[in-house]
Amino acid sequence: MRLRRSPTMNRKAETPSANQNDCLDPTSVIIASAGGINPAGRSSDHQAFLRVVYDALPAELQASTNAALATLTGNANDEANLNGTLVRAWDDDTHAVRGWSPEAMVFHQPVTESSDQGLRSSNRKPDLNNPSLNDPDLNTADLSKPSLNTSNARPLTESTAPLRTRDTGNSLVTNPKQDNGISTYQVTYKRCAIQSAGQLPQGFHPGSLYKSKHHPRGLQMALYAAADALGNLGMNADELKQHLAPDDIAVYMGSTAGQLDMEGFGGMLCAPLLGQRNTSRQLPMGISTMPADFINAYLLGNAGSTGSNNGACASFLYNLRMALDDIRSGRRKLVLVGNSEAPLLAGIVEGFNAMGALATEERLQALQGCSSGQQTDTEPGALTTANSQPDYRSASRPFADNVGFTLAESAQCFVLASRDTALELGLNILGGVGDVFIHADGYKKSISAPGIGNYITMGKAMASAQRALGKDALKHSFVQAHGSSTPQNRTTESDMLNRLANAFDLTDWPVCAVKAHLGHSISAASADQLLMTLGSWTHGILPGITTAPAIAADVHQARLNIPLAHTPIAPRDIDLAFINSKGFGGNNASAWVLSGHQVTARIQAESADNEWQTYLERNKVVKEKQQAYLTAVSRENLSLPYRDKEKQPEPDDIELSTEGMSLPGWSERIVF
Repeated sequence: MRLRRSPTMNRKAETPSANQNDCLDPTSVIIASAGGINPAGRSSDHQAFLRVVYDALPAELQASTNAALATLTGNANDEANLNGTLVRAWDDDTHAVRGWSPEAMVFHQPVTESSDQGLRSSNRKPDLNNPSLNDPDLNTADLSKPSLNTSNARPLTESTAPLRTRDTGNSLVTNPKQDNGISTYQVTYKRCAIQSAGQLPQGFHPGSLYKSKHHPRGLQMALYAAADALGNLGMNADELKQHLAPDDIAVYMGSTAGQLDMEGFGGMLCAPLLGQRNTSRQLPMGISTMPADFINAYLLGNAGSTGSNNGACASFLYNLRMALDDIRSGRRKLVLVGNSEAPLLAGIVEGFNAMGALATEERLQALQGCSSGQQTDTEPGALTTANSQPDYRSASRPFADNVGFTLAESAQCFVLASRDTALELGLNILGGVGDVFIHADGYKKSISAPGIGNYITMGKAMASAQRALGKDALKHSFVQAHGSSTPQNRTTESDMLNRLANAFDLTDWPVCAVKAHLGHSISAASADQLLMTLGSWTHGILPGITTAPAIAADVHQARLNIPLAHTPIAPRDIDLAFINSKGFGGNNASAWVLSGHQVTARIQAESADNEWQTYLERNKVVKEKQQAYLTAVSRENLSLPYRDKEKQPEPDDIELSTEGMSLPGWSERIVF
């Protein structure tokens, strides 16, 4: 039967307020589940959160976290798994996993050849212990392998003369058979200036859990995130279809950069330079909304609303606002919302580095006293030996002395439901979404520089929460800051937070910055922040910036408390959380969310005893299914419920009238 407002779910009368029209009900949109994968591990059961705060956990929780990582990575070595998670130096299997080597990035260097005098070049072909890069018979065909991201481009002339490839001993050169001096290119290599990243746990490969041939990594991760969220929800897709109509459901999930690996836009753009044809898959696979499309087509069979709103590094909060508006307006009853970003590709790394945004190896060496050999301190992020490598673990240092952010990959998916849907289905209540605010910066001197828009979004979020919850609620709040680990961010975001704390009469306001551990996953960054917030509410720990010995001198913190250590705290002291995000171009977004404890208490207080008891009975069944999933996934990496052989609905399969239509597999009709 189609879900509708039950007469037994009427709320108790609410006290009128002078600002009632401006107040939002924080129990109207429920966070019912979370799933995904990031550098800390699996999202369900708060496993990623537990890895982040591992050093603050009791021995029992450390053991269960180690066991979960062992299952995820297929490696029983606890030390290796701890070292193979969070921000770190590039894994030694980066070439095999991502198709490029940070030790030898392939690129074309312009050279000039006059007659047969040879080529002027000082580049040496490095020994990578990789047969594909050291084969003495390497030729043009070998260079066109997509896994190398190389290209044998013709010189920039109108000549169509035959090409020849020569191995000069230093590098491989492609040039036309012409005697006059011309511009041409040689395929050569360089060491990447960026030597650290937030990579998925080493040994975990999402594409191994289903038939993923020709699928970009970001889409593999998106399917894993959605499957994990459904497992953690305690209801699978078929069960949802028995209670909801197709237009009751929406999926809002995407990426900022699209899928730029060789299976997506990257391969499409490189094909002419590689002497290859484009495939029919590369263009659609690269589209930024494809994470939602894959979930609809191969996991849910969803025929409801879909899409993604791209707001650069704030994209998840843009999607969250779409989900919030849909549910609050009554257009949807259940929404899967998230983002999936796999940006650890040579071109993207080089692009961000060209902006001066990333923490390069050279800058880290200078920051940590590498080149001088000075013993700067003995805390995390410090080095004591001259000319040694930087501490890549401490590359990301929000609000501390820092030199740029650390790029990361992540896919997160949250299941949101209307209050009535959550109660009637017995869904878990992890929290409630209050509101999301989005603003631009106005005029800008630099499109990538921060501006005034974030003052507006956070100010509005704080005022909205205060109207809905009361003035004292802000005293029991904390901030999940954008905290990107750039010098500009540490001063501008801290100034904004400190000034707003003063305006709202807050002191010692806790500010967390989880990019210190996870890195910056671009569109999924604020989703990582929300995930960590759910973990703090459950386990009573605020993640600290353990990658730095001190807060930078230019950070504004008179009214802030930016912990450098993981801090135990009573969950009820942080019932309200603000998620802040800033993106290139002036994409600013801030949200406020309320803890599951507070949301549950409010709903129970507004429900009759028999109504609440009915919910608890339904929730017991859901919890049993959820626990069955969590137990199973802790023992083995489960195959994803990928459905690429399902019968596609045809026009003859539907029953159509002026009032609506039915779809096979769904119990409820679509209403026109």
